[in-house]
Amino acid sequence: MKHIARLSAAVLLLAVSAVQAEEMLPGLWEFSSDDIEVNGMQMPGVAEMVEQMKSLPPEQKKMMEEMLAAQGVELGASGMRICLSEAQVKSRKLPFQDEPGCSQKIIEKSDNRWSFTFQCPDAKGQGETRLISEREVASVIESEYQVGTQQGSSRMQSHGKWLSEDCGSLRPRS
Repeated sequence: MKHIARLSAAVLLLAVSAVQAEEMLPGLWEFSSDDIEVNGMQMPGVAEMVEQMKSLPPEQKKMMEEMLAAQGVELGASGMRICLSEAQVKSRKLPFQDEPGCSQKIIEKSDNRWSFTFQCPDAKGQGETRLISEREVASVIESEYQVGTQQGSSRMQSHGKWLSEDCGSLRPRS
């Protein structure tokens, strides 16, 4: 469960990073996915994982929430929420360029579609994000990962929607 939540959060953050075009609205976004595969097996969607995390014992729930918060993510009603500042949206830069050992590359970019690759010490992959409107995005990301001695692959289709200008207590990732 912990590995799936971490992988989902990472994939959603990469999806968000790939679609920061000027047309996107800054503010609170929620990302969900009902199509997640890990090692060829269908996994619970993000909404189901959110429900499972809500029912964890308080100590485990707090640990998961802290892990997500450290990545600038919080649980939403049916997905994971991320706050994007106006500066982040206008910069058109991938916010993970400064992650130790990670690199990202935009392969192709148009007004409404970005394709990209990424490589980190424990994961690598590629993806595509489509800007449907200033308030809606869709992404597909495929990756290979290694956690300790465990290796595998994942594929996630996600959908993001803008919720509000106000991010509440959630702050944009620096």
